[in-house]
Amino acid sequence: MIQGSIVALITPMNESGDVDKKSLAQLVQFHLDQGTDALVAVGTTGESATLDEQEHCDVIHTIVQLVNGKIPVIAGTGANSTTEAINLTRKAKAAGADACLIVTPYYNKPTQHGLFLHHQAINDAVDIPQILYNVPGRTACDMLPETIGKLAHLKNIVGVKEATGDLSRIAQIKALSPADFALYTGDDASSCEFCLQGGNGSITVTGNVAPKLVHEMITAAMSGNREYAQHLDQQLLGLHSALFIQSNPIPVKWAVAEMGFIAHGIRLPLTWLTEDCYTTVREAMRQAGVLL
Repeated sequence: MIQGSIVALITPMNESGDVDKKSLAQLVQFHLDQGTDALVAVGTTGESATLDEQEHCDVIHTIVQLVNGKIPVIAGTGANSTTEAINLTRKAKAAGADACLIVTPYYNKPTQHGLFLHHQAINDAVDIPQILYNVPGRTACDMLPETIGKLAHLKNIVGVKEATGDLSRIAQIKALSPADFALYTGDDASSCEFCLQGGNGSITVTGNVAPKLVHEMITAAMSGNREYAQHLDQQLLGLHSALFIQSNPIPVKWAVAEMGFIAHGIRLPLTWLTEDCYTTVREAMRQAGVLL
């Protein structure tokens, strides 16, 4: 089982918006050095919505090559078209990804039965571990615990990224799923408590900025060391909030640029962080010990 601090990696770009592979290599090495347990390539934080298919697959392949088997790579391969999601998942498998993260279809608002059939079709089409991704704040579509529980019994569906922040869902999903079905949070603010309550890790935005501290906090929480986990999480609370002061990944890309890893590159319709937010993000970075 993939578990621990799983960083939803940003996709570095130059100021004209082209993918910057040199900076990507530096970022991957940074996470290997800092103890990140796994990386998500081209998820929401990696700007999957604005990369074309060739870029999407190329970034996945590049990250797999850079990691070189040292930690797992999970490829973001979701789409609101089932055919497109199957195609991306096949290409991620061919690129050498260890698993795929498949977001619920966005915009078209399928029923729970439609969600089941969508993920069942991907499960049947591609033999690779698949992690469901429920983020209704982004998709306008909430995959209910009952649907997750049904999907959890399919061969290739091995876990869920539950990004609602609703901790009551942990017990509900566990009760409906096989014992080895993995539960990951996608909500940094509640990630400590999520893992203390039996979660298997966090697919984290904050980990882009403070990977070592997030790794240590998640490890402590998963081992049941509440006091130490909460102590570490106190240092991260500012980042958990500030990195969502504008739409993700706007603040996190600005923060990583402040650390010297990337240029000021982002794709429209996203824009660079506005100056009125700089102080808030900088103070959160200082609180976490990643900026002097």
